[in-house]
Amino acid sequence: MWIKTKAPFIKKTFELYATGKYTLKEIRKIINELGLRGRRGKLLSVSNYQYLLQNPFYYGLIRYNGEFYEGRHEPIISKKLFDECQEVMKRKSKPQKADKMKFFLYRGLFKCGECGYTITADRKIKKSGKQYVYYYCTKKSPNYQCSQNVFTREEKISSQINEAIQKVSLPDDCADWMLVQLEKERNEKAQSSRFFAQKIESEIMVIDEKLEKLMSAYLENALSLKEYREVKNKLVNQKQLLKDKLTAFEQKSNNRFELAAKFINTVKQVEIIALQENPEQGRDFLKKIGSNFRLSGQKLFLDFKNPYKIIANAEPERSEGEAIPSQNSKIVNWRRGRDSNSRSPLTGLSALQADALGHYATSP
Repeated sequence: MWIKTKAPFIKKTFELYATGKYTLKEIRKIINELGLRGRRGKLLSVSNYQYLLQNPFYYGLIRYNGEFYEGRHEPIISKKLFDECQEVMKRKSKPQKADKMKFFLYRGLFKCGECGYTITADRKIKKSGKQYVYYYCTKKSPNYQCSQNVFTREEKISSQINEAIQKVSLPDDCADWMLVQLEKERNEKAQSSRFFAQKIESEIMVIDEKLEKLMSAYLENALSLKEYREVKNKLVNQKQLLKDKLTAFEQKSNNRFELAAKFINTVKQVEIIALQENPEQGRDFLKKIGSNFRLSGQKLFLDFKNPYKIIANAEPERSEGEAIPSQNSKIVNWRRGRDSNSRSPLTGLSALQADALGHYATSP
């Protein structure tokens, strides 16, 4: 019973430590404040957390007298997460230092589109008391004389960000059609997924047979205790990895469709996000859909990430990643395709839906 109540705290401990951004002392402070307690309600010490993070019990195994045994309890974490924490502990990683410099909305987001160096920001106050923020290239390259002498106002960048995120918008009727097709494909894939799961289950059964034979060999004095333990520990860990693989596959089989559906519902809301004129929300959404942000000649450039790139590529030809209003071209093209063949799904939209689903099928 105790493990169920403490499981969320323990899982959070492993997840935080695996990032490499926290020391054991910081982990102790965070998790203790969340409410994790030891026996008799006592606060856990730093050494308690170190022991916790090295205990295989939490990924399903019990270590006793140099041997690993399969536990009958439900694992709280995967072996992969456990191993990541062991690597962090070996590196003795330190948390990143907080940035104590002035806050600017887009500070650190852009590089100069010409020389590739950082775009910085500054704030000016007019005699009237009105303030404005502008961004410009630092020109710190020792080997290149950057010609970018322009200063770009923050509100101009915000406007271009809104234009950029609108390029991944999806009309409601197209999105609804894609959601229906996703559900159909999800049902079709269920059978083939089961075949793969049975294959892994068969591999687990083979390891169980090896463990039984190993035990027999030891009892018949064919192996020493040391040899028995070494082979057994190896097999038990192999089995745990297969069990993790099976669990991950079953989750991914469902998650790929859930993530694709979430993606489609997200792009349905793009127009609303753009119209809200919330610069911080626009900035955060831009980070979600793109990367390699550049400013050049007061224009915003970016590389769209998948699967958002799939929709952005349906736009009219332009300089790569340049923020230009879409003029609803996707709607016109997709509806034209749909009207040209009323008996079958729109070819272009079908490809878009397949590409989006394919992205989540291959993503780690």
